[in-house]
Amino acid sequence: MPSMQTLLYLMAGILVLFVGVVIAYLILKKKMQSSEYTQIKKLQEGTKASNFSLDIFYQKMYLIFIKTPFLKRYILKIRRRLEILNVDDEYVTRKDSAKIMVNTLLIVIPLVIVTIAITHDNILLMCILLIFELFMVDTFIDARVDKLDNNLLREQLDFFAEIRHAYHEFNMVEEAIYQVSLDDEKNISKQGDKIYEILISDDPETELEKYYDTAPNSFLKEFAGISYLTKEFGDREDNGTSLYLKNINNITQEMQLEILKRDKLNYVFQSLSVIAIAPVLLLEPLKAWCISNFSFTQNFYLGKGGMIVQILIVLLTVVSYLITRKLKDNGSTSIDTTKENPWQAKVYKKLKKVIDLFIPQQGTKDYKKMQNLLKGAASKQKMEWVYVNRIALAIVTFIASIFLITSLHKIAIQYVYTEPTSDYNLIGQLPEKDLKKAEELTLQDNYFIDKFRGKSKVTVEDIQEEMWKSEYYLEAKQEEVETAAERVYGKLSVVNSETFKWFELLLAILFALAGYMAPEWLLYFQKKIRELEMEDEVLQFQTIILMLMKLERVNVEMILEWLERYSNIFKEPISRCVNDYEAGAWEALEELKNTVSFTKFTRIVESLQSAVEKIPIVEAFDELDTDKDYYQEKRKESNNRLISRKGMIGKVVGFAPMICLFVGYLIIPLVFIGMTSMSSSFNSIR
Repeated sequence: MPSMQTLLYLMAGILVLFVGVVIAYLILKKKMQSSEYTQIKKLQEGTKASNFSLDIFYQKMYLIFIKTPFLKRYILKIRRRLEILNVDDEYVTRKDSAKIMVNTLLIVIPLVIVTIAITHDNILLMCILLIFELFMVDTFIDARVDKLDNNLLREQLDFFAEIRHAYHEFNMVEEAIYQVSLDDEKNISKQGDKIYEILISDDPETELEKYYDTAPNSFLKEFAGISYLTKEFGDREDNGTSLYLKNINNITQEMQLEILKRDKLNYVFQSLSVIAIAPVLLLEPLKAWCISNFSFTQNFYLGKGGMIVQILIVLLTVVSYLITRKLKDNGSTSIDTTKENPWQAKVYKKLKKVIDLFIPQQGTKDYKKMQNLLKGAASKQKMEWVYVNRIALAIVTFIASIFLITSLHKIAIQYVYTEPTSDYNLIGQLPEKDLKKAEELTLQDNYFIDKFRGKSKVTVEDIQEEMWKSEYYLEAKQEEVETAAERVYGKLSVVNSETFKWFELLLAILFALAGYMAPEWLLYFQKKIRELEMEDEVLQFQTIILMLMKLERVNVEMILEWLERYSNIFKEPISRCVNDYEAGAWEALEELKNTVSFTKFTRIVESLQSAVEKIPIVEAFDELDTDKDYYQEKRKESNNRLISRKGMIGKVVGFAPMICLFVGYLIIPLVFIGMTSMSSSFNSIR
């Protein structure tokens, strides 16, 4: 078959390309260790010899990736996220970006080769799997960036421990940060240098606000803010201990809880992603095993029914994979990498009048509902972009549905033309002699099917009459011709019935409607996940207030600004409160309390109201200081509950494709088709 040869050539080309990359890497590595490498080493003093060759390799690979059209998109996406971690270090940003991309390709390329090798007989399934593997590239990239962010968080623990010792020695915030940041090998040292430059700058407040927008995590924001306030207003003792050091200790405890939370999430979800993906890779091997051992299942696995189940399992796998990925997300890689002018904005600009027909008018109930949903899900998308996504997905789903339905009809017809025709079913394969007879009988039937194909008023008698005229049945008996005519009529009925019908168009429209609703459903899911983390964010607010309440010149407005800076779930109502604060502090806080219905957050707002007019901030939040250990344990318990709930949902969702694979694609077809075949065999014997 030409298509088979094309696939073999494609597989061979991909394999040669992969081998070529490995050989090029080995040759480049060998050259780096030659005299040229020695000259470079002299020019770059202080660079480690064992790492330099790989550094150069990654720099060259970065230049290749940035010029390759398809890979350019991914390398730029990685780069935007790593720029924040590396603080304007172009060399390290390029090296880390290329390293992540190379590691991803080393995983994806062999996976693509295996997929093509396994599914080369099923073009439709192969295309679905290749698209799915393309989608998985984003997950590999996120995992690598997530790992770098976790490493930075662990470095911060040592960094803050050294800050404590340096502050005892110098008793100056900026000097302590400068001394601890001298180690250039650690990524955290770059962050320390940045914070030091902010503290000694002419306008530290402005520079600090800029740093808040680019800091890798909230803990460094808290550290930078506390360091600035201590430098500006001075440190003081609280129960014989430096307040600055106590605040650093509070931030350290927050980081320890966060690290434990991420480690537990990784442990719970480390195998669920693989379990969710595995079914799509087992579809073809499982089908081949069933057909080779139970030949009576061919009609299902090679026909339209088997393909429908395959597509459903693939779709379920994609959905399960997306959900487990969202559940596992700990926020460490949730850096906003959205372009200012993405493709959605370009499409909206060209088709504004058409897309505006779908967007609810401002001020209507539907518009406010979608606006609140975007805020509740903390989505960075504009409403126009959401509706571009919805319309685009609906169109793609409709076209894909029409294509799949048409393909299913072709598969059913092709199976009729290629299935070896046997009068009985049995366990195992047909003997070679019987298989040849069955294939010859299929070719004979195809001759008559082609004669009457497309004619709706054909009867069994018409087929019998044509059979008597043909060379195949010149010496046949009447019973043989009648049996053959009945068999051909059954096949012809299947071939003629496999046409596009009106209800299939309706199905395609329903699928398109589901595609149109999918982005909105995803926003609802993100909102529900965020609601699970409400308690964790409120407990983080308590820690921030605990750090600020004993500092000099701290007021309610400053506390609200800090809460706004570190909030995620409650960001929008807090921002509105900060904007309305000058018009009336009590009224703004009252509006905030009425907007948010979460009880534990409401208590914080009521304490802030008390601090506005009645009592000092320290007295308003005195229970935070006295019950500090209790709140710490409560934070741990809250994290455990969150991980437990996510893990429970993740296990149900992650195992769903595997259960559907074995139950819906293996057990039910074997039992149902086996019982049907046994019944028909007994009837034939009788």
